[in-house]
Amino acid sequence: MEIKKYVVLPEEILVGLAEGKFIEGSLHRDKNTGRIVFNAYNRLSRQPGYQKPKEEVIGETDFGRVAETPKKIKVYESFPKRMGTARILAALDREIKDIKGTIFNREIIERV
Repeated sequence: MEIKKYVVLPEEILVGLAEGKFIEGSLHRDKNTGRIVFNAYNRLSRQPGYQKPKEEVIGETDFGRVAETPKKIKVYESFPKRMGTARILAALDREIKDIKGTIFNREIIERV
């Protein structure tokens, strides 16, 4: 026994499929019409000429670094597992104090 169902797809999705592109979305049954409908996710595509914002390293720590972008301050830390939990937690506390000092000093320098 074979059941045939039809899926309603917008024209732009069919064009993308014909070009061999992957189209992510949700497939579900419409409650009102009973038809199976595909809704493509509206994701922002990377436009030509798009560049990821550059990070400026504003400080280094023993196990990582602090970087700044136009919108965020990023903290990167990495500890070797062989240190053990207690030493990692102590090092993390020490690193956070250093990071706070680095960010605070950066703020003072920018205001002067």
